[in-house]
Amino acid sequence: MKPLDAIDKRILEILQRDGRISNAALSAAINLSPTPCLDRVRRLEREGYIRGYHAELCPELLDSNFITLVAVNLHHTSDEAFQSFSKSVAKFDEVMSCYMIGGKFDYILKVRTADMQEFRRFMAQKLSCMPELASTQSYFAMEEVKNTHEIAVRKPVPASEFSDRNILNMDAQTVSPRKVANRAS
Repeated sequence: MKPLDAIDKRILEILQRDGRISNAALSAAINLSPTPCLDRVRRLEREGYIRGYHAELCPELLDSNFITLVAVNLHHTSDEAFQSFSKSVAKFDEVMSCYMIGGKFDYILKVRTADMQEFRRFMAQKLSCMPELASTQSYFAMEEVKNTHEIAVRKPVPASEFSDRNILNMDAQTVSPRKVANRAS
């Protein structure tokens, strides 16, 4: 894997803001001819820096503007319980994101529904039916202050420092805290 240079980083910054930018416009923006620009984009895709492209949809127009953060505790904190919960919750369309966390709760979910009634149905008919679930605590968003998909393009972490954990059967990988600490020293 070739290390990222300033041009690669600029490509990533531009593409995450506008995934539909033409190669000609992208190459002009980074001051590089179209063929080497496209070669770099393809390399960034191949090496996994770019996972895909998406359209950002308007939740208000799609009747999905009610956001609830749900803190979840499981009955048991075993690998089997974590895997079972993760696999089940990944199937719920209402769940926009799910994070295993440390502290008072085991997971935090971001749930998007049309309104309180739909959220209540989600809780009663889906989430609360999960056998691993011990308790939940819900927090209703009053205002969305910031919601972005953009990642600050910093010095990349070498692939050798990623753990093998696979969160929610996605391609996301997490950095080993031990290796991050070693890098910082």
